[in-house]
Amino acid sequence: MFGYISLTRLIYARMTERGSGVIVNVIGAAGEKFDPDYITGSAGNAALMAFTRALGRASHAHGIRIVGINPGPVETERLVMLSRARAEKSLGDASRWRELYARMPFERPALAAEIGAAVAFLASPRSAYTNATILTIDGGG
Repeated sequence: MFGYISLTRLIYARMTERGSGVIVNVIGAAGEKFDPDYITGSAGNAALMAFTRALGRASHAHGIRIVGINPGPVETERLVMLSRARAEKSLGDASRWRELYARMPFERPALAAEIGAAVAFLASPRSAYTNATILTIDGGG
């Protein structure tokens, strides 16, 4: 949370000087779907959502847009490692980790490129009227 705030303080001042800019905060869906196994992360994500929306409500006066993305599970090296460990524990075979995706929407997590494409769109002039908004990308789950 404080890393986002500190970085925003640094770049917001420069964006204000030039009268334009976009900040896209990649947060996390736990801020919407409170996870009892991830209480601290859920609370932090919810706070970052509030920070993004609140700052965005005033940023347009400086020509700045503030938006956020809440990705659900994304197939990263970390997710694969955690899935392998979970498959070992629950299925008795780490190599069966992809079977754990069967319950996810579309039977898979998001791809990093899909999240990146959303960031690029939100930061682009094609999304010039999007502000103080959080986009959830979780496959509908």
